[in-house]
Amino acid sequence: MIIIMSSGVGDEQIDGVVRKLKEFGLDSNVSRGVERTVIGAIGDETKIDKELLQALPGVEDVIRVMKPYKIVARSYHKEDTVIDIGGVKLGGNQVQIIAGPCSVETQPQMDEAAKYVAEAGCRMMRGGAFKPRTSPYSFQGTGVEGLEMFRTAAEKYHMPIVTELMDVRMLDTFLDHDVDVIQIGTRNMQNFDLLKEVGRTHKPVILKRGMSATISEWLMAAEYIAAGGNHNIIFCERGVRSFETYYRNMLDVTAIPVLKKETHLPVIVDPSHAGGKAWMVPQLSRAAIAAGADGLLVEMHPTPCDAWCDADQALGPQELKELMVSLRLIAQAIGRDL
Repeated sequence: MIIIMSSGVGDEQIDGVVRKLKEFGLDSNVSRGVERTVIGAIGDETKIDKELLQALPGVEDVIRVMKPYKIVARSYHKEDTVIDIGGVKLGGNQVQIIAGPCSVETQPQMDEAAKYVAEAGCRMMRGGAFKPRTSPYSFQGTGVEGLEMFRTAAEKYHMPIVTELMDVRMLDTFLDHDVDVIQIGTRNMQNFDLLKEVGRTHKPVILKRGMSATISEWLMAAEYIAAGGNHNIIFCERGVRSFETYYRNMLDVTAIPVLKKETHLPVIVDPSHAGGKAWMVPQLSRAAIAAGADGLLVEMHPTPCDAWCDADQALGPQELKELMVSLRLIAQAIGRDL
């Protein structure tokens, strides 16, 4: 950590910073220049808050040398982390496509969806039993009954299931129903109490990026989960809010290589929520895999026009099959398996 002092600062203010560092067990190195005095903090800089130092008299700026996130950082674990989800590997050289409907509606709908997802070559299935909706009058999901329908449908094809947890009070229910992957949605990315609780489990967690979250904020949210002992974290880029209204969200493809540099954990992309229209999904999906994503979270409904929510962004069964063919070619072109 580097503390930059204001121009014309006196010895008393410099000594005050040195004393404060010592209180937290850090040594210091004072470098007096012609115009500025710089103090280098030596030791574990995580023991002291940056804001605390910035509030001291005479301090102009404080620059961290270490990243505020540690466990999820690439420097903590040089090799790519591969997460085993019921025998399905995600990360490393393996690319996984997780497909299924936006919401669990009925048992026949889920049975049919599972059949088409498996036929397309996907090895994991997604579906929402609890749905966060902008309007309180919109369909909110089928709840616990939906979890049971989802599990019944996916088990026929030995597919692990991915579903969103909205409320910390439902965590035990998710564990009782043996949900394979817990999804933390964009609205809950910084619900720190929820992150802490899933951090105490060993279930893989898909952490979606917040609507306006920076990559640093996203990484710090993952650190909350990792600090609890659960290192089975998967980042999911799903588009950020922008000024554009033509499409639903702006897919940040740049975030994929940036995360690959910053973290050892897998990175997937949700092209359905990014574009918001089914016709955009194939192009966004191909761009994501070409950019290095470890997988996709794709919406597919047996009959999209009949979907109870997000009908306009769901692919049909044949569209999913065709997408898988092109994605497999792209994965092979960059030396990966799908």
